[in-house]
Amino acid sequence: CSAINACETSHGGCSAKAECRRTTPGNRACICNAGYTGDGIVCIEINPCLENNGGCDRNAECTQTGPNQAVCNCLKGYSGDGKRCTYISLCSQNNGGCSEFAICNDTELTERTCTCKPNYIGDGFQCRGNIFQELLRNSNTSRFYFHLEAFSIKDVTGPGPFTLFVPHTDTLNTDPRVKDWIAKGVMAQILRYHIVGCANLLYSDLTTITNITSLHGDLIHISYSQNSLLLNDKAEIILSDAVGTNGVIHVINQILVP
Repeated sequence: CSAINACETSHGGCSAKAECRRTTPGNRACICNAGYTGDGIVCIEINPCLENNGGCDRNAECTQTGPNQAVCNCLKGYSGDGKRCTYISLCSQNNGGCSEFAICNDTELTERTCTCKPNYIGDGFQCRGNIFQELLRNSNTSRFYFHLEAFSIKDVTGPGPFTLFVPHTDTLNTDPRVKDWIAKGVMAQILRYHIVGCANLLYSDLTTITNITSLHGDLIHISYSQNSLLLNDKAEIILSDAVGTNGVIHVINQILVP
């Protein structure tokens, strides 16, 4: 007589995910493989994510990859190895995408608000100061700023409002008359002729009026034709409505002469 091996036939009736072990003649024990749980007859894959989030951080996602195996990935808005995840402040990187003149505030996951600092206006992503500051920040108008500085014209640093018609930097750099005006001592008058006080006139406002008085005291004539605004029938407004806290800037393609 020979002992019957109960595991020889049909894996002893054990699960395909179990090991059949001979015990006594004609008997066997079914033991679930590693990563599985059950009585050996039925073995179910263990999902470690179902208990304690698989050992992942509470701000991580546990994803089963195999029997009793899982990976941990930090949720959006957090960084780390998944076992430990720390909150990423949106505002800690590049001011959260807000303007350099704005305050960034984290509100909730993946959200933040941008608010312009005091003495600046805008939507938080673009913030503008007074028009004197804005002249310097824009290459199209920076030359006009340096001329105002050179002749100590500080009017536009006040509360305003002001409307500025600023000759483009290229125009101021290339017009040969500028050197003559400086030599003759009349450049300050030319500059003040480009400034209108006590008025915050947007492009749409300018289309409805025909004359305005400059700080120099002389009138500036405004005409509108063929979808263009002309000053003194010569200088065209090529960029408009750069609004600051104390006024608005329009860029023109020629220098106005009183």
